[in-house]
Amino acid sequence: MALTRYALRSRSIARTALSKINTVPKLAAYSTRVSFQPLSSGSRSTIPQFSPALNRPAINLQSIRFASGGSLSKDDIQRRILEVLGSFEKCDPAKITPTASFTTDLGLDSLDAVEVVMAIEEEFSIEIPDEEADQITTVSEAISYIERTPEAI
Repeated sequence: MALTRYALRSRSIARTALSKINTVPKLAAYSTRVSFQPLSSGSRSTIPQFSPALNRPAINLQSIRFASGGSLSKDDIQRRILEVLGSFEKCDPAKITPTASFTTDLGLDSLDAVEVVMAIEEEFSIEIPDEEADQITTVSEAISYIERTPEAI
């Protein structure tokens, strides 16, 4: 397919034509740059100049994370949550128990409780929706939420 005499007016037509050329590799992750050069100084028609940008990905590939549910035991979850709470300076280590309330027993205010939930999200590599995060007010509620979440690692 010769492109020397055709005047391609849009990038989509140029990309379609480029995909039919056998000499250019068909890689979905790579883009193609198209620039238009005039045929002559007095002519208004243009021909495309193709140059594959093989060093620049056209899309950002994100890593895929696989998780299997049920791999965390309740004791493991409890231990990790208690460690997260122990890392907070405002929490008295003697008061941290599996049944402790963030505000009543541990003396945390609402902002501190939100920070605890965010630290739990980071510890288990999950994202807890805001409406569900507002419901987690005790250590036992956090443990049961993590148990129900198969993506937690």
